[in-house]
Amino acid sequence: EFFTYSLYRNVCRSLFEKDKVLYSFLVCTRLMLSDTKITSAELRFLLSGVGGVYPGKPPEKPADWIPDRTWTEVIQAGLLPPFATLPADLRDNHEGWKKIYDSNDPASLKMPGAAHEKYSAFQKIVILRCLRPDKVVPVVQQLVIDEMGQRFVEPPPFDLKLSYEDSNPISPLIFVLSPGADPNAALIAFADTSGINLESLSLGQGQGPIASRMIDDAIDRGTWVVLQNCHLAPSWMPALEAKVEGFSIERAAPTFRLWLTSYPSDRFPVAILQNGVKMTLQPPKGIRANMLNTYIGMEEEFFEGAGTKARDLRKLHFGLAFFHALLQERIKFGALGFNIPYLFTESDLIICQTQCKMFISEFDVIPFEALRYTCGETNYGGRVTDAYDRRTTAMMLLDYYNPLAINDGYKFSESGKYGPPDGNPKLPAVLDHIRAFPLHELPECFGLHENANITFARNETYALFDAMLLLMPKDNTAGKDGGPTPDEILQALAQGMIDTMPVKSEHFRFGLPFLVDEVGELYPTDYNESMNTVLTQELLRFNSVIKVLRSTLQQLVLAVKGLIVMSADLETVANAFLEGKVPALWLKACYPSRKPLGSFFDDFMRRLTFLQKWIDDGPPPVFWLPGFFFTQSFLTGTLQNYARKHQVAIDTLRWDYFVRLDHPANKADDGCFIDGLFLDGGAWDLTDNVLCEQAPKVLFETMPVIQLLPILTTQFAVKPGDYPCPLYKTSERKGTLSTTGHSTNFVMQITVPSNMEEAHWVKRSVALLTMLDD
Repeated sequence: EFFTYSLYRNVCRSLFEKDKVLYSFLVCTRLMLSDTKITSAELRFLLSGVGGVYPGKPPEKPADWIPDRTWTEVIQAGLLPPFATLPADLRDNHEGWKKIYDSNDPASLKMPGAAHEKYSAFQKIVILRCLRPDKVVPVVQQLVIDEMGQRFVEPPPFDLKLSYEDSNPISPLIFVLSPGADPNAALIAFADTSGINLESLSLGQGQGPIASRMIDDAIDRGTWVVLQNCHLAPSWMPALEAKVEGFSIERAAPTFRLWLTSYPSDRFPVAILQNGVKMTLQPPKGIRANMLNTYIGMEEEFFEGAGTKARDLRKLHFGLAFFHALLQERIKFGALGFNIPYLFTESDLIICQTQCKMFISEFDVIPFEALRYTCGETNYGGRVTDAYDRRTTAMMLLDYYNPLAINDGYKFSESGKYGPPDGNPKLPAVLDHIRAFPLHELPECFGLHENANITFARNETYALFDAMLLLMPKDNTAGKDGGPTPDEILQALAQGMIDTMPVKSEHFRFGLPFLVDEVGELYPTDYNESMNTVLTQELLRFNSVIKVLRSTLQQLVLAVKGLIVMSADLETVANAFLEGKVPALWLKACYPSRKPLGSFFDDFMRRLTFLQKWIDDGPPPVFWLPGFFFTQSFLTGTLQNYARKHQVAIDTLRWDYFVRLDHPANKADDGCFIDGLFLDGGAWDLTDNVLCEQAPKVLFETMPVIQLLPILTTQFAVKPGDYPCPLYKTSERKGTLSTTGHSTNFVMQITVPSNMEEAHWVKRSVALLTMLDD
């Protein structure tokens, strides 16, 4: 036990906070496996949600409250012997299980029926993964406490002296940096305390020879050298590696130490990492800690320098510091925070502080518009590359840089828990005011719905499991636990998909891949009907995907049988299948998707069926928008039909939008009807036909049918309360700009009506999606 804890303590100091729980859980599960308290099949299911291949058609879910993903994972769990009765238990007693699903603390409730006594603590985590993945991480920590002790979930605090004592003159000390963390102050103070001279150099172009001379001098004199930002000098890293390998205990003075700082980089020498003492330094998390970090380093002179406007400067600076904290903390909500995670730094804050003081001091009337532009568009906005993220930062900043913000009693959030102190207080009083903030902030201070916490917790759980899967050994022991072997799972999965995707059948009478020439005879190129061209182009795109999928599956079956060699690509596909993920080889040839393997293939077959039905019955009255591979071609084709029908230039047209609460039986005279979309971050009021708030624990809602109607650009006007809502293909939201000039993820902007102002929904990050992750 002493060795285990000593190892935990030493490893933890080189891990980021998010990875410390992962390491504890990894050690815990390896010990439980060796003591046969759990099986590798149970552990693999907990991490992947894949138990095997269900024979035949899975049963329908017994109640509407059960999410599709939950029911799929329960059925998969039922393929493992310990959970064989779980699907039946859920079906027969779904009201009892609903209490667990609805609870804010499901782990504290007794499972219904005999389940509470039947399942072990680990098996209950497996069930919780299916029902409430957002509540898994705290229960994992509790399992580690029960199995190994409290100290294995309480990492020791950062101790520079202890790390120094564990080192020697020929082993470098390496700081692995994260945004906002700077070990310089601590290092300088430690060197002063130790009575040793410290020389520092920030690496970059041309600094290599200088650093080399500094190291040579310090080895002989017994002083310390700090080389900062090694990630900025990748070309000099091989020279540094050779220099460190040349260190000898005989030559180096006993007090000599080489300190290195670097962000995580694949160019950093592995040999130095292996031989060095690694430490991570991260700034404290949370709005409260972030604000304290900003104010503790400030001087009273900064505010007093504004003279009679010191009070206004204090008010606006407090809002700026709060805005900075929000930007850094909002990233934890994933795509609900920002489409792209940006690394906002202290330098952004410092330049905004300087400009804020300058504008307040030099102008009689505070130029709020100039302040918002320099801060939101230039300094912080300079890092923001996504147009909708830029809109979010601008709307957020409006709450802190406005004329009302300098009045006493102004609050930053609806709850009133956040706001600047009244009057003109000195720094100690401001620090006390910040310390009174809640320790753990609620989503409302970010402008987000309380459901955002569920999204954050779910993402945290799946990130933990995905990282664990990467560390799991690739062995064939699964079959020894009573479940199927990996080879049996692979063969059943691959053969099942091959059978579902026939070369030709009664339903797919034009074959798979589609015989495009024969379809082209039914739907020839027509000046007045662009949809014919859209259809044949879609068939060609899906044909290329069908070929990749079919050839991969056929080769995988042969490789599992031992008839061909398992290539590196096939092994990657096989590993993805066993983890329930879509192989990278498929995604490269396919449309964007974040679905697990089973759902992805079902969705793919549904798209093929959508196209076949179009071929058989003609264009549908309501188009299933997610069914298109390249959505923009369909939208352009619809605009083109309108332009040719009404003899207007296509570049003078744009879309107008109408949400329909019925399901039209006939095609639209102009434009088109679309469905299949989902609302993320909001819901739809079916009474007033407007955008509204989400219900608790309902993260996504199905959007009613939308009519897209082409109109002249000059005729379009945004009405009060309208929200320009972005439409994305997946919940990831971010994409890359393709050669067509379109984003691989963004589709279009749809303006929808609401009873609240636009800023409310912008801060909520409300968006439409063509598909979910389930």
